[in-house]
Amino acid sequence: MAPEPEAMDTQLNDRDYAALADFRHALRQFMAFSEARAAAHGLTPQQHQALLAIRASAEHPATVGYVAERLVLKPHSATGLVDRLEALGLVGRNPSPADCRVALLKLTPQALDLLAQLSATHRQEIIRLRPLLIALLERLD
Repeated sequence: MAPEPEAMDTQLNDRDYAALADFRHALRQFMAFSEARAAAHGLTPQQHQALLAIRASAEHPATVGYVAERLVLKPHSATGLVDRLEALGLVGRNPSPADCRVALLKLTPQALDLLAQLSATHRQEIIRLRPLLIALLERLD
């Protein structure tokens, strides 16, 4: 976890607090949208996030440790999450050619289709929210 920033020289005013509250509200609305879409496809938010992390791991080997790091989970929690995804037929494990003690994670065709659907709707929502988020960020200057 990142250390707390040093106390700022400027005092926060009512406008700053309102901007922070509005920004957090917008983020929470997006998260509620995301959670509902994942649930509609039979996934928990963490399962959806794990699939996304594995799919986006082109520059890093997708391992349980990588999933733990990307989802800010303890390794044993990530192991359970990956076990559940494997039981659902969404993730496969293959031994790493570099170290047979490490399993490389791979999405199944079913997971790739599911993730493509979810990601398309999420991208549309982010594009819809972009002007609002930019405006909220500018209020924090």
